[in-house]
Amino acid sequence: MGAIVLLSGGLDSSVCLAQAVTKHKKILVITFDYGQKARERELLASEQLANYYGVSREVIKLDFLQRITKTSLVNYGEQPPEPDESDLDDIQGAAKETAHKVWVPNRNGLFINIAACFAESGDYEWIITGFNREEAATFPDNTVEFLNRSSSALELSTLSRPSVISYTQDLDKAGIVKLGQELGLPFRYIWSCYHGYQEMCGRCESCRRFSRAMKKAGVARE
Repeated sequence: MGAIVLLSGGLDSSVCLAQAVTKHKKILVITFDYGQKARERELLASEQLANYYGVSREVIKLDFLQRITKTSLVNYGEQPPEPDESDLDDIQGAAKETAHKVWVPNRNGLFINIAACFAESGDYEWIITGFNREEAATFPDNTVEFLNRSSSALELSTLSRPSVISYTQDLDKAGIVKLGQELGLPFRYIWSCYHGYQEMCGRCESCRRFSRAMKKAGVARE
């Protein structure tokens, strides 16, 4: 039973990879370069994780997505949001505002459909995404409904009908950290920052969520 893991090198997708290697004999990880500020660090993280687990890796470059995307993940003229930790769970307020600023048009939908091409041509039965309960509260393309509808669409758009799943879907970030620790994930390779600096900035929303989760779980990055 083969599986494709959509691997950004962040916490959620890295834990999903660590879980996938315990369940599947054949694994391909796919990492996307769409001009995001953190692309070099994400590519490095995914390469290190793929090498660590001894799995195949594809890097897909999406120049057009960079061209049409205006949000702060790509636009160097716009700063990604830097919410306080206390704002992370403010679903009606700050969370929706920050989600809008980092939204990339149909990103997850596009990634899944590209993965489906590889799944059908390479005999992979599963497409594994790094979604989670915490961010599903503000990002509709992180929800269980999105996973289920994606699988339903692939029943019609492919002959092999791969299923889209996430091993972290029902967990918050702290729970994902704990799962990663149980699986022996090398946290030192993870890159959970919207920027591509030498070190994670510690201020953007992704860094805030990662830092809070690590503290709650009592885990050090190494």
